[in-house]
Amino acid sequence: MPKSEVILIKNVVGLGGESDHVAVSAGYARNFLIPQGLAVPVTQGNKKWVENLRKRRSEREAQELSTMSELAKSLSAVTLTLAVKTGDDGKVFGSITSGAIADALKTQLDVALDKRKIHLEKPIHTLGEHEVELRLHPDVRCSLKLVVKSSNPLPEVAAAAAPAEAPKTEKRGKRAAADADAEAPATKGSKGSKTEKSK
Repeated sequence: MPKSEVILIKNVVGLGGESDHVAVSAGYARNFLIPQGLAVPVTQGNKKWVENLRKRRSEREAQELSTMSELAKSLSAVTLTLAVKTGDDGKVFGSITSGAIADALKTQLDVALDKRKIHLEKPIHTLGEHEVELRLHPDVRCSLKLVVKSSNPLPEVAAAAAPAEAPKTEKRGKRAAADADAEAPATKGSKGSKTEKSK
């Protein structure tokens, strides 16, 4: 197959980054990359333009690296708290995923972070403290302290609060027993009167 050399204008997954000079099949370049605005053919004029692209790319990557380094320092000093529903035995209903952590970062700390940058070996299913790895940049990684708490009170707390109330006991005397006996024949009589009317 004939190959065509193009210069990428934008990042293309599996092919290269912005301002990369790549060789691809002619049909892929002609039918997809160039019409979508992802690449331009290699010409003398485009080579000069690509040098400017490379400079902008290197400046942007340097700025992104410094921004992510500062974010990593601030996030490593912070503790994030998540409240989840639990059962009577303290087990978590469901699990805590990277998406839930990203949402909590947005609401509690006002940090918009893509959930793909939050790395969990497996979803979290237990209460307590956990260390979560954040991969903010290929060169920047940090850990975030996550505390998972129960949103509903645990049964030990509820059991401790229950004895504080005085237990209510039912008092039955002669009068209460007489009232109960008086109500019983009245209900039987009312049923009998209905059956007689229906006949």
